[in-house]
Amino acid sequence: MIKRLASTVSVLATAAGLCAVQPGVAEAATPISQANTTIFGPRVYVFDPTMAATDINNVANTVFTKMEANQFGTDRYALLFKPGAYNVTFNVGFYTHVAGLGQNPDDVNINGGVNVTAKWMPAANATCNFWRTLENFAVTPSNGITRIAVSQAAPLRRLHVKGELHLFEFDSNWNAGWASGGFLADSLVDSTVVPASQQQWLSRNSKWASWSNAVWNMVFVGSVNTPTGTFPEPAYTVVDRTPIIREKPYLYTSGGQYYVFVPALQTNTQGVSWANGATPGQSLPISQFYIARPETDSAASLNNALSQGKHLLFTPGIYSLNDTLRVNNANTIILGIGVPSLIPTSGTPAIKVADVPGVKIAGMILEAGTVNSPNLLEVGPTGSSLDHSANPTFLYDLTVRTGGAFPGRNDVGITINSNNVVGDQLWLWRADHGESAFWNTNITKSGLVVNGRNVTIYGLFNEHHEEYQTVWNGNGGRVYFYQSEIPYDVPNQASWMNGTVNGYASYKIANTVTTHEAWGLGVYSYFRDAPVKLHTAIEAPNYPGIKLHHMTTIWLNGTAGSEITHVVNNIGGRVYANSPAEAMRQTVSEYVGTGTPPPTDTQAPTTPASLSATAASSSQINLTWSASSDNVGVTGYDIYRNGTLVGTSTTTSYSSTGLTASTTYSFTVRARDAAGNVSAVSNTASATTQSGSTGGSNGTGTEWTYGTSTVSSTQALVWFKPTGFTANYVIVHYSYPGLGQQNVTMTYNSGTGRWEHTVSGLGSGQTLTYSYTYNKNGAQYDSPNYTWTR
Repeated sequence: MIKRLASTVSVLATAAGLCAVQPGVAEAATPISQANTTIFGPRVYVFDPTMAATDINNVANTVFTKMEANQFGTDRYALLFKPGAYNVTFNVGFYTHVAGLGQNPDDVNINGGVNVTAKWMPAANATCNFWRTLENFAVTPSNGITRIAVSQAAPLRRLHVKGELHLFEFDSNWNAGWASGGFLADSLVDSTVVPASQQQWLSRNSKWASWSNAVWNMVFVGSVNTPTGTFPEPAYTVVDRTPIIREKPYLYTSGGQYYVFVPALQTNTQGVSWANGATPGQSLPISQFYIARPETDSAASLNNALSQGKHLLFTPGIYSLNDTLRVNNANTIILGIGVPSLIPTSGTPAIKVADVPGVKIAGMILEAGTVNSPNLLEVGPTGSSLDHSANPTFLYDLTVRTGGAFPGRNDVGITINSNNVVGDQLWLWRADHGESAFWNTNITKSGLVVNGRNVTIYGLFNEHHEEYQTVWNGNGGRVYFYQSEIPYDVPNQASWMNGTVNGYASYKIANTVTTHEAWGLGVYSYFRDAPVKLHTAIEAPNYPGIKLHHMTTIWLNGTAGSEITHVVNNIGGRVYANSPAEAMRQTVSEYVGTGTPPPTDTQAPTTPASLSATAASSSQINLTWSASSDNVGVTGYDIYRNGTLVGTSTTTSYSSTGLTASTTYSFTVRARDAAGNVSAVSNTASATTQSGSTGGSNGTGTEWTYGTSTVSSTQALVWFKPTGFTANYVIVHYSYPGLGQQNVTMTYNSGTGRWEHTVSGLGSGQTLTYSYTYNKNGAQYDSPNYTWTR
């Protein structure tokens, strides 16, 4: 991150009393050795107020010493404090999560200090202070000041700062060092918030005594005691109420047991959720969560837990996933503590969410693997169309990272296909520094693609991708605060052309969108390697329903001759140098389209015809139908099994899998278009799955059943079903003439209660040889070899 300070802020008045008072030492009733022996594993420290303050200080500062400059390391930590008072002072480094375990912030009070400094970078530069979390505690700073000098991916939530809050760091000469964007939510500051050199910031549902200043882009949503002024000087954007929010779920303890608290969905809110008592919501016992550990868990074990209706709680660490985590159940929670990283290793998304309501994904890094993935998080399959307004899916505190630690690749970071999704602090980052941060190495096209309707995001940070940073294709979108740097490393103009247009806009609203609104958008350039030009920072259709408020472009630095030519479409002057001031910063206060939108499409597609169903195996039925037509175009088909939506297709065929043998199923299909119009229901087609033994073989082991069944002329389904125990994973080892041994983690089918895998490429008369490796009670076992001849 290369940033430049654009305004001078007086900080001399805040320089007094910076030396913290040495905390007292409490009598130790509980040894500190018990802090990391909980159900969450050795990288989670759970502190009790009866532990000695010196011991807690030693642990916290040892973690900080290790993590202060550990920007792309593999260590992860969570420091959790049970309810009570603590006389400790410590700093928070990379990949460290500090949280109180009370139900409310004031249940945990830290007397001394919890701070984020920037001494590891020259000139107190905090622009690389990423990947840490502070939440759900009160802090009484011994010198009256809590210092949180951070940039992206360092959310502050549910804090009560009993003093001033400073969002920057001093250098050795008492100059305010650079800082570049952060996020404060559901928090109370008793005194003044001093951003000083902090260049942009989003505060949502928070309160303070006063707010000191602005640099380029300060956005306040649903907050109390917001500053006054008229954009662009000062650079304040104030939205009185937060239209829809469910605060992030969090871990807490009560009566010696752990729970996850899920705040209630609220609309049109202002101020902190706990101002007048406990945050409204519900508690879930930890027994409803599968506690993931990086040293023991795999995609198979995690998917098994999801298929059994469990929520997931990721403890700190790196999780390499050879398969996608599939979230198919409504209201599933995937919660990370200690900033865990999920890395897909086989070119698949890390997480895919079905078109179901109420999913919550929070607190983790989704990191591109070395094999290209189409996206790292997919919310809803292509063509999702259901209305989830009563129970939206929420995404909190997510980093999507491509490169930096190692060469990674993905096409898109997050794809949102479902409707009514809400994002709350998202950073989608193609690395601009670190390992493999090169134009032809860490390749990603876009950070975010939104296809769903009525999607809302608070705090969208999206940077350095090689085409559009953000692509918005769905109507009804809302964004509150946008911060984006376009790529640094474009090698030349010819490498970055959008047809005949110079470069790709950072924020692209598709021409088919007729309603969209955004507040506080900042787009910055640093063309480091060549004199590259970007025609416009924002592209938007010219329709009255397109409303953009308070836009800023900044020339941070770069090669002479580089520039952003316009702010939005052809409006706004160019930025191309650091001086004069107007060469560095341009603003447009309001953009509202004036053109005539296209006619609203109300015509539904024709009804799909000639639906037929054919049993392909004991667990699969194949469907085909005749294509529908539409005045604009059919975008997909919804498939219903026994009256329940089970899938979608963009073609005129679909395979329904995971079925029970010798069972009759009925299917119908409906067509959809881009406007959300849905056809009438097709004819009903029914089929009965084959018996479990048809075309295959079955057998019984000492504590399992197993077998094969024919899927098609070249495919066989191999299955394994434990009896009397639950397997965390099952691996099938198989071969046949012409194919060497394959070792594949099987997929758990909750409908049949079996682990299954489809073997392809079998010829008539060929013999399949196979065996299983399975996990039981933490130990691994192998089955004998079996054979089956096609």
